[in-house]
Amino acid sequence: MPYRIFFLLLIVFVSCNSDTSTPSVPTDSAIATGLKSPGNEKYRPQFHFSPKAHWMNDPNGMFYLDGTWNLYFQYYPDGTTWGPMHWGHATSTDLISWKEEEVALFPDSLGYIFSGSAVVDKDNTSGFGKNGKTPIVAIFTHHDPKGAEAKKNNYQVQSLAYSLDKGMTWVKYDGNPVLPNPGIVDFRDPKVNWNSKINQWVMTLATKDRITFYSSPNLKEWTRLSEFGQKLGAHGGVWECPDLFPLDYKGKETWVLLVSINPGGPNGGSATQYFIGDFNGKEFIPSDTTTRFIDYGTDNYAGVTVANTGDRRVFIGWMSNWLYGEKVPTEKWRSAMTIPRTLSLKEAGGKAFLAALPVKETEKLGTVLKDAAPEKDGKILIAGKDSLFRLSFATQDENFEISFSNSSAEKFVIGFDKPSNRFYMDRTAAGAAGFYPAFAARHWAPRVGNGNVKIDLLVDLASVELFADEGLTVMTDIFFPVTSFNTVSVSSANVSGIRDLKYIPIR
Repeated sequence: MPYRIFFLLLIVFVSCNSDTSTPSVPTDSAIATGLKSPGNEKYRPQFHFSPKAHWMNDPNGMFYLDGTWNLYFQYYPDGTTWGPMHWGHATSTDLISWKEEEVALFPDSLGYIFSGSAVVDKDNTSGFGKNGKTPIVAIFTHHDPKGAEAKKNNYQVQSLAYSLDKGMTWVKYDGNPVLPNPGIVDFRDPKVNWNSKINQWVMTLATKDRITFYSSPNLKEWTRLSEFGQKLGAHGGVWECPDLFPLDYKGKETWVLLVSINPGGPNGGSATQYFIGDFNGKEFIPSDTTTRFIDYGTDNYAGVTVANTGDRRVFIGWMSNWLYGEKVPTEKWRSAMTIPRTLSLKEAGGKAFLAALPVKETEKLGTVLKDAAPEKDGKILIAGKDSLFRLSFATQDENFEISFSNSSAEKFVIGFDKPSNRFYMDRTAAGAAGFYPAFAARHWAPRVGNGNVKIDLLVDLASVELFADEGLTVMTDIFFPVTSFNTVSVSSANVSGIRDLKYIPIR
């Protein structure tokens, strides 16, 4: 019986000018808002956050309040490679267009400002609130570079800063550090959430090769609860940037623990693994000890979730890899963030898995204008100029390939290999790769879902994000072509069954 492949294709035609800030776009037409113009800046993302200039890595301290999303990030304002860490800051009202704000936190006598989190302390447990203003409290790692150089084992400690103007300006706590180092070389990246079971704040902290949990009634005084993971999960590198949060699974509160690892990712370099289980207010007890990754591409690292979003769990990661993040061929800036993603737990094969899909806000990125049909040779070819794409479709579980290409004979290929039941991304011919020997490679991800294959792709000027089977398998890869990919070619074992191709220009 013939089957159909349903497509939704989004192509963005980008105008060229030298302004790299986020422009305002008229709202009286059915087009997307907030897209940037690449101008003369090659590879500048159009619907992902990137700093105007200089170095960026881990997302930090993200929270949502009064209609505004706040993204902080590891930032070095004096160069395009890693340096003395600050917290940069950006805000958004729609998770697509971002405004870069003033630098939020600067290094001081205690050291650099490493990764951490922020909470909306609505009950003023910290006592930082004044005159009825709700304090936003940032919990971060102070990293003493002199102590690290001297090979001490206590050069990382946890500290606080607070804001009374919704995160725009910050005051560091006079009592820093609030959590001294007990003698662990890697003692960092606190992620704090309120836990209603014990009516206390719970800190999830990366401690070298495991996670340690602490509790506090006021964010200032911390008690050690337990540790997890010394002999579980992937251990090819140091554990970093953890996050612990509950999600609903079949009507039951189920806990997810994210742990980033560098190196040790499934396709090389840095990546983020996850565990599913229960947190009883003191200990995390996994229900499955299988090593799983939230993203099997090479370019999603150190991602954590946004605070103060209620039952909604929004995740953002650093869209790069420590193998080559400081070497990629961008000039004024380095790296971008992934598209924000909504996390949920879904069943596959009788087990629970963490799924991720682009946030609902991305649905405004385009408007269908017309249908298109397959070419006579059985392939689908769509061409544009300086294009961005969104492509969604479903097919039987047979081999297929999707190629994004340009006039320079460069291409990026996404596909499914039925014999091995795996998805792949192939950037072996996708452009510049000499900055890192193993950059030009094919990356693989196991398929978790079953039945018909469902695909959602987001393609920016220098990145592809693949969400397969309603987000059960996710891959993110970056690339650097000579000119933008502007042609899409789709082929499968039964390409003649392709129907309902939609052509969606943004501007």
